[in-house]
Amino acid sequence: MSTRAIDKLYKSRPTIEGAGVHLKRAFGNSQVPLFDPFLMLDDFHTANPAEYLPGFPWHPHRGIETITYVLEGLVEHGDSMGNKGVIGPGDVQWMTAGSGIIHQEMPQKSPTGMMWGFQFWANLPAGQKMMAPRYRDVKAADIPEVTLDTGVRIKIVSGLVNGVQGPVRDIVIDPEMLDVSIPAGATFRHPVTAGHTAIAYVLDGEGYFDEQRDAFAYEMAGAGWMDVDRRCICGPETVVLYKREGSEVQVVAGERPVRFLFIAGKPLHEPVAWYGPIVMNTQEELRVAFEEFQNGTFIKSR
Repeated sequence: MSTRAIDKLYKSRPTIEGAGVHLKRAFGNSQVPLFDPFLMLDDFHTANPAEYLPGFPWHPHRGIETITYVLEGLVEHGDSMGNKGVIGPGDVQWMTAGSGIIHQEMPQKSPTGMMWGFQFWANLPAGQKMMAPRYRDVKAADIPEVTLDTGVRIKIVSGLVNGVQGPVRDIVIDPEMLDVSIPAGATFRHPVTAGHTAIAYVLDGEGYFDEQRDAFAYEMAGAGWMDVDRRCICGPETVVLYKREGSEVQVVAGERPVRFLFIAGKPLHEPVAWYGPIVMNTQEELRVAFEEFQNGTFIKSR
């Protein structure tokens, strides 16, 4: 197998979304289409309830899928299809907005005060943007975990590892979503479909995310004009975007364990027209979506 090299590194940046939620944006609108078919990754991680309790009150989505993964804390949700519930530590909410959905996500104060979770946005191809919405609430107990001979532990939300299949299947972009923990000094290797986009987001610890270990072999986005002290080891809140050439990724933990999210998916190679919570292919489709939201005809399926 040929090992993929790093294309670019990004550091997540502070921003405020929803009704006042403080979070770190790993990538988003300004990086389109580099992460195709993925549009955005937000990391909300704070022990200050004032920074997460405002939440994300009722708002629309069309043309995308939103994937929420909670590590600590509780998030209450509801939507226009009548789904209601709370997702907690280890739970995943995979929502296909399709033709249109209105929902809210409201973090609740946890016993420890800590809230830590992630939300990905994945694009839908033109032929499925107006598909019927669907909702999947995946509990932590239903997400399999495998331990390799090297001691590497992998929670499989979607995708296949050592013959074990994650619970989220039949998704248009054929995604993988793994939560990977590598012991100090150990190595993780994982096959990746040719041409698919592959991304790692570091949660804790440090690791080497390709074989070269050369910090000047790739672009480090957002680096300052005097950033001469570049390191090839990647730490927390780092986004690793891999090149599309190569059949596997390789990660080696540093002197302490490293934990990261790994996502991969089939690029759509389609135009993106994006405004707020709606992502379509053309500006005209955006105009129609917002007109329908204003006149009450946005929801096509309940």
